[in-house]
Amino acid sequence: MAKKIRKTRVEMPKQNPKGRIKNYNEVALGFSEEKAIEEAERCIQCPDPTCIKGCPVEINIKGFIKKIQEKDYEGALSVIRITNLLPGICGRVCPQEEQCEEVCIMGKRFEPVAIGRLERFVADFEVGQGKKPEIKLQPSTGKKVAVVGSGPAGLTVASELAQKGHKVVIFEALHKPGGVLIYGIPEFRLPKKVVEQEIENLKAIGVEIRLNHVIGKILTVNELLEDFDAVFLGLGAGLPAFMKIPGENLIGIYSANEFLTRINLMKAYLFPEYDTPIKVGKKVAVIGAGNVAMDAVRSSLRLGAEEAHIIYRRSRKEMPARLEEIENAEEEGVIFDLLVNPIEYIGDENGRVKAIKLIKMELGEPDDSGRRRPVPIKGSEYLFNVDTVVVAIGQKANPLVTSTTPDLQTNKWGNIKADEYGRTSKKGVFAGGDIVTGAATVILAMGAGRKSAVAIDEYLRTGKWK
Repeated sequence: MAKKIRKTRVEMPKQNPKGRIKNYNEVALGFSEEKAIEEAERCIQCPDPTCIKGCPVEINIKGFIKKIQEKDYEGALSVIRITNLLPGICGRVCPQEEQCEEVCIMGKRFEPVAIGRLERFVADFEVGQGKKPEIKLQPSTGKKVAVVGSGPAGLTVASELAQKGHKVVIFEALHKPGGVLIYGIPEFRLPKKVVEQEIENLKAIGVEIRLNHVIGKILTVNELLEDFDAVFLGLGAGLPAFMKIPGENLIGIYSANEFLTRINLMKAYLFPEYDTPIKVGKKVAVIGAGNVAMDAVRSSLRLGAEEAHIIYRRSRKEMPARLEEIENAEEEGVIFDLLVNPIEYIGDENGRVKAIKLIKMELGEPDDSGRRRPVPIKGSEYLFNVDTVVVAIGQKANPLVTSTTPDLQTNKWGNIKADEYGRTSKKGVFAGGDIVTGAATVILAMGAGRKSAVAIDEYLRTGKWK
């Protein structure tokens, strides 16, 4: 008799919304062993697992879930780590609903298997047992690689190349490694201890990390090539974007980069225990509706805002943020002001923002993104009173490295031009992640890192370039 398949996913417990907006602890609490097995049993182990093709790093999803069904959690983690070295991170922040889970066979009739939640479970189980991963290293090749940036692309490249026997040194501009994983994503969505554990695993296999090294200032790429056999640029997209409308320089208007970096990296939410203050008023408006915007608006509530608003020029359907993050924001009391767009910021006599002039929008034909284009409604302007504004409309490439490496080709947006394996216009220099694609997801950056690691290894062993 065939076993009965559960049609709906097993719910993951979360903190109560009213309680969680008063702390920075992780919102999603993770599966218990019992719940993980119950969810894993929903996987039908189909012969042609489309979920694997939907994963940018091609985790053997069928294989690791089978191990969970057998209660072999160490085995499940071993399967994941063949292609993904950051399971505790990816299980929390990857948009599985648009990737592996979107093409899950179960999802054709019922709810897809909660692949991300199961990945997180096995990563957390290992940590809970106090165990360290056993990573096999190939013999030393004597080759050295410089990795610029310690975000998801850089960490992935470093791990892959260290395992292949190459000496890897990561250069990080900030005083803590982790890149966007540390400075961009709040503690309540990705606890820093999870990132720190993955970085300790890297150090354990011989990866060296040099902090406070701003490449382009302290050293140039050409200077790195004097000491290293190859260079990987995982610079991210760290330059904030603004709308270039009147009043953007008023006091109380932050870029999302500054706002979240102060909170996440410098722990402003623990002031005065940590000496980086950040002040929000009673009414906060966040411009944008991506994941960064959700992180910023939810953070503002935890900093004491009485009202937190998302200002977005399209409708809810077009929001680029993960559905889970939108729902979490709604549960926490975030107010969504849709189909409106800022055209000017108004200040008081002290130069502090006091209002936004908004214009109402309507949706026209789809644009290049496939979303319907917002069109201003003439004569619909009105004032919206605020105390604090956070602009979260995207990030751009920081030109520091590219401006000091003139033979490194970039596109019109300032992103580094690279082929599918990360090879740039400069011999020996590879690039991947957001500095190539523009701001994207953690898992896509990791996928780029894996591909670059293959190409770097081949280059180091053969000397062949393109």
